[in-house]
Amino acid sequence: MIYYLCKYVLETVPGLEWTRLASYISIRSIVAAITAFGLILLLGNWSIRRLYLSGARDTIFDYGFTDPESKRGTPTMGGVLIIGAVLVAILLWSDPANPFAQWVVAAMLWFGGIGFYDDYLKARHQDSRMGMSQGAKLFFQSCFALVFMLFYLSNTASPLDAERIKLLQGIEGVTAADYKFWLQVPFIKEPVLDLGWLYVPFGMFAILAISNSVNFADGLDGLAIVPASLTAGVYALFAYIIGNSIYSRTLLFTHIVGSGELSIILAALVGAGLGFLWFNAFPAQVFMGDTGSMALGGILGVVAIMLKQEFLFLIAGGIFVAEGASVLIQEKIGIRLLGRRIFHRAPIHHNFQHFGLAETKVVVRFWIVGIILTLISIATIKIR
Repeated sequence: MIYYLCKYVLETVPGLEWTRLASYISIRSIVAAITAFGLILLLGNWSIRRLYLSGARDTIFDYGFTDPESKRGTPTMGGVLIIGAVLVAILLWSDPANPFAQWVVAAMLWFGGIGFYDDYLKARHQDSRMGMSQGAKLFFQSCFALVFMLFYLSNTASPLDAERIKLLQGIEGVTAADYKFWLQVPFIKEPVLDLGWLYVPFGMFAILAISNSVNFADGLDGLAIVPASLTAGVYALFAYIIGNSIYSRTLLFTHIVGSGELSIILAALVGAGLGFLWFNAFPAQVFMGDTGSMALGGILGVVAIMLKQEFLFLIAGGIFVAEGASVLIQEKIGIRLLGRRIFHRAPIHHNFQHFGLAETKVVVRFWIVGIILTLISIATIKIR
């Protein structure tokens, strides 16, 4: 909205050249982050009170080593705050006609909607085990992932159409038309493998894995929102570089025209994350619930695919990878295959609590690891 307004004023009203600032992605990213942050601070207390009065209160499962009574009744579905703030920032500062932005908004609303219904069922039955079944969630997530991947790889509707892709010089065997089928790996400049249409199940798996790993990490006050914001910050930097013809050429990235708009959305997500942390830090006044964690995971999953940086998530989102892997190992390998637990508790943050670490110490240590992983992710820009 403001993007188009400033563009119109610049073209029609003389003497207001300062409106040119709105054409710079860096400026719009900064103000989008500030906008999302400010909106959550402004509306946070009111929203939390409304959630509480509407009955959207969390029911904590007793693991035997925590004090569930200290958290029971805390408002949940706080993800609506994050989604709302990011959506407003996108409408104000992004280009809504950009296909990259459109798919991210679609992913945020779809995955956030699944999480919202799951939270609603839990609050309605006052039982954290009475939400949507795991199969139902995976089905609806898979529906979006399949549609997205088919559009993504199509010749006519893909945000990565051949005209947008400016390949690095000297990439043998790769054309702009089939670049989207290739895999990129951190620390390596050129694409490493052409998956062809096998990229459809690969992309679906990546989106589902990222979305659910973020969901698994949302178990302690402030635990998920900081790593999610750090990961979004990493992808915002990559989007800015890949979407800029000069920086992408200098740093030997394939330039994808229009992908820079993703940095505005991801910056808004960082700002919203910091604003939400204001209320979600220990002791939490509100939980994001599945509404927030699934929306965050959906955004990160779709962005990773569109930027061709799927494997970067293994580094930048290493906290989520560890959380998701611990659940997979515990349930699929330990309980179902071996008939016993491998970890005392899963996800892995509860395992550390089992050994007596305080909640705040677990959370802060996870933040520290997340910061280190963020620095390593940024280093991959030059170490290639």
